[in-house]
Amino acid sequence: MVIQMLPETCPRPFLKWAGGKSRLIQQYIPYFPKFYQTYYEPFLGGGAVFFYLQPKTAILSDINAELITTYRCVRDQVENLICLLKYHKPRHNRDYYYSIRSNPGVNDLEQAARLIYLNKTCYNGLYRVNSQGKFNVPLGSYKNPNICPEDLLRTASKALSLCEIKQADFMNVLNYATSSEDFVFCDPPYHPISNTSYFTGYNGNSFGEQDQKRLRDVCAELASRGVKVMVCNSDCAFIREIYSQINFTIYPITANRSINSNTKKRGIVSELLITSY
Repeated sequence: MVIQMLPETCPRPFLKWAGGKSRLIQQYIPYFPKFYQTYYEPFLGGGAVFFYLQPKTAILSDINAELITTYRCVRDQVENLICLLKYHKPRHNRDYYYSIRSNPGVNDLEQAARLIYLNKTCYNGLYRVNSQGKFNVPLGSYKNPNICPEDLLRTASKALSLCEIKQADFMNVLNYATSSEDFVFCDPPYHPISNTSYFTGYNGNSFGEQDQKRLRDVCAELASRGVKVMVCNSDCAFIREIYSQINFTIYPITANRSINSNTKKRGIVSELLITSY
């Protein structure tokens, strides 16, 4: 399948994000609901599905406070944010990277510019923190990283302009989505299919089996209200079993993944797309 790349003037993710859905959108299209009024994404990450759908009304959330601060600054202060990124760009080198990595910033704009700068220059665009909650990804190998994608940030700002953006646990979606006019898309940390694939600690906490079941229960409650729910996750017996228990429909999706400590396990893998409708 040929995936067409969107131009800079089209809204699309401004961050690289582990498990990002940009390359899977074409496979998702047949499964998106045809009609809904309000879109909810409680595991926002890079926001590829949101930027593709461009819903008129959306509530976007994530438990990652730094990520949410960045989205709010892109929405509300994009020109000031661009100015800070322009400051970072000519100064980028190894020493500067580690200096910025060790300095969280004193206000929201500095924190947002820092996250985007690190995201564009760190190894594989990963977001990972240690047990103290400090970003600890090493410098990546890029000859000319696009530290300040001005047009991309401006189009993202326009797409986000009417969105409510919240820092919250995914269960918070239960306070808002209540009817068949609502569509909830969930892209949680994937359940590991092997010991080497266990990378779920974006905020210093793992997302284990009990969390996956907690999410399943949230999805079941939403579906009981008539809410349209779509979930993606790894293709494994555990995920198939817990969503089969609530009679959701499960579809296999083919993905090309490049993040795994074992290089032999990178490449084409099967994932699941799960819907309540």
